[in-house]
Amino acid sequence: MPVTVVRFNLVAPGAAPAALSARYRAALEMAGYADEHGISTVQTEEHHGAANNWLPSPFTFAGAVFGATRRIAVTVSAVIGPLHDPLRLAEEIAVLDLLSGGRLVTVAGIGYRPEEYALFDVDWKRRGRLQDELLETLLKAWTGEEFAYRGRTVRLTPRPCTDPHPLLLVGGSSKAAARRAARLGLPFFPSAHLPELEAYYKEKLTEYGTEGWVMMPAAETPLLHVAEDPDRAWAHYGEHFLHEARTYASWQSGQIRSAVRSAATTVQELRAEGVYRILTPEQCVAQGLASLVLHPLAGGMPVEEGWRSLRLFAERVVPRLG
Repeated sequence: MPVTVVRFNLVAPGAAPAALSARYRAALEMAGYADEHGISTVQTEEHHGAANNWLPSPFTFAGAVFGATRRIAVTVSAVIGPLHDPLRLAEEIAVLDLLSGGRLVTVAGIGYRPEEYALFDVDWKRRGRLQDELLETLLKAWTGEEFAYRGRTVRLTPRPCTDPHPLLLVGGSSKAAARRAARLGLPFFPSAHLPELEAYYKEKLTEYGTEGWVMMPAAETPLLHVAEDPDRAWAHYGEHFLHEARTYASWQSGQIRSAVRSAATTVQELRAEGVYRILTPEQCVAQGLASLVLHPLAGGMPVEEGWRSLRLFAERVVPRLG
């Protein structure tokens, strides 16, 4: 059965605080509904200082989702590792692992926006070394034993419930990311369908004498919206998808590779490109995708339209995927 995902980044251009609050609460209600209807994962992410209110606190959001659900997993894809204090992040993830009974999946990346590093006064040029320290610290901290950290001995409690530790993947599209994952014996999550990078990672596993695995995005991983009339939905809501696509593309250099990166500059180009797809329930089933990622609140999508899409997905797509 395909993996079913509901993605939330809570983008809402120009929204006032009251509207943002309503959107956040709607997302939690949607997560609860998704949980009740057999959807496997809520995916969320981290960006800072974005004019369109992109979610900056994925672990806070994850905790709220866990409080509203019983079964569904939450994947943070990705946390920008070097922007976080390693000890505090280890504690946050451990507590969320305990609260959720092991339902948290963390993908650790290093980001691609120097502005975010500047915002937190973190040296962009040291991001690789900071990421190494973060990952090494997380793995040591979750043992519950004492370890050396920045010239002193520390010990963190409580230990997480997942053995040997909460699921932690290294994300990225570079050989440096693949090497980092292999050296630490952590699974690797390429940011796009990159078989050559998977092969490189496996070579490095052999070289380091470690074990790991790859969570490779499929060759096609579009962001989906479900509607009875796709033509009408594109006409009414296409600008929301285009806003998000253009924002995301503007942040990324030519070296960054992403499964959901768009080159479109108009709604018509976006529709033809296929990174974002509005489909009927029947078309959604017929796509034959390995992973179906619904994005019900994309780019400031009206909440009521997001609910329509989610209900169609949960009631007329998910039951037909088995």
